[in-house]
Amino acid sequence: MTWTKTTNLKFCLLNAENLFLMFEGTPQKEAVNLSESQWQRLSVSVYENKPLKKCHEIAKALKEINADIIMLCEVGGFESLNNFNHLFMDDAYSPCLIEGNSERNIDVGFLIRKNMDFYFDLQSNKNRPINYLYPHERQSLLNGYPIKGGKVTSSHKFSRDVAELRLFTTDREKPFLTILLAHLKSRLDPDRIDPNGFERRQAELRTLIEIYQELEAVHPDLPIMVAGDFNGQAGVHHTDEEFRDLYSLTQLSDVLEVSQLPPEARATFYQVRNGGKADGRQIDFAFLNPNLQKLVKAGATKVYRYKDEMGMERDVPRNMEAKLHLPSDHYPLVFEIENLKVP
Repeated sequence: MTWTKTTNLKFCLLNAENLFLMFEGTPQKEAVNLSESQWQRLSVSVYENKPLKKCHEIAKALKEINADIIMLCEVGGFESLNNFNHLFMDDAYSPCLIEGNSERNIDVGFLIRKNMDFYFDLQSNKNRPINYLYPHERQSLLNGYPIKGGKVTSSHKFSRDVAELRLFTTDREKPFLTILLAHLKSRLDPDRIDPNGFERRQAELRTLIEIYQELEAVHPDLPIMVAGDFNGQAGVHHTDEEFRDLYSLTQLSDVLEVSQLPPEARATFYQVRNGGKADGRQIDFAFLNPNLQKLVKAGATKVYRYKDEMGMERDVPRNMEAKLHLPSDHYPLVFEIENLKVP
């Protein structure tokens, strides 16, 4: 009988909401004990450092979750991720990030627990065209006019990136798990050229599927995860129009669906409405291909709820003040994979 080595891995996905931590040089660990005003004066960026109290609270949540691989959105570059790991996570992880296309300088990245029995490699898809132009740009090209900025282009690129993380033991071209981490176009449309960002987000989703399908074609037996902040209802129930290709073109399934979490336990983001109403929606997803779906550990999947000073779960935010007091406006998604074959 051939003995096959396997491993168990715990994952956490979180949009950390503007995780900027920029200092002159390597910050001293004593900085975490400063007042908020002193903390902010340490910043050397045009962006404010994330509030100190919120950094402590995110770190507290992540330490409690104790994931092997943390997938993060809205990180202010590699320096911010490295500083967060150094100041708040006891240097227990290896930061892994390639800066993408974001106009707000918010990137996707990973924290990977040190001393794991595998290696990792990160690649970017930030330069990949998404086969999309805005309506006014399409009209300009149709009439032979230059588009805004005087540049004629055939396509935009991802508004952030799709970061491709490969886990391997000896050959990086033969991974035992690949993760595609994305942060799709938001619903903001300040220039009023794409209502709710629908067309751009749909184009990014379709290109993300293309990347996934290319991986699947090369590695048909490979467990693959497609995760991130999708900025919309991408789940199998009440699916927003721009995400329907997920179900017509792939066999990917949301880990919360695989784990059969009840709908009321799936919200990763709350929109505060007038009258104290909180509209909970799942907009953060970890989609698994069939090779990975069967490895989800039963009973280990959840959306983590932030806790107060007494260790009790905080209530759902029902006004903007309560929401602004949360460590992030998103909640961590947590799950475990077991018996993953490792070459």
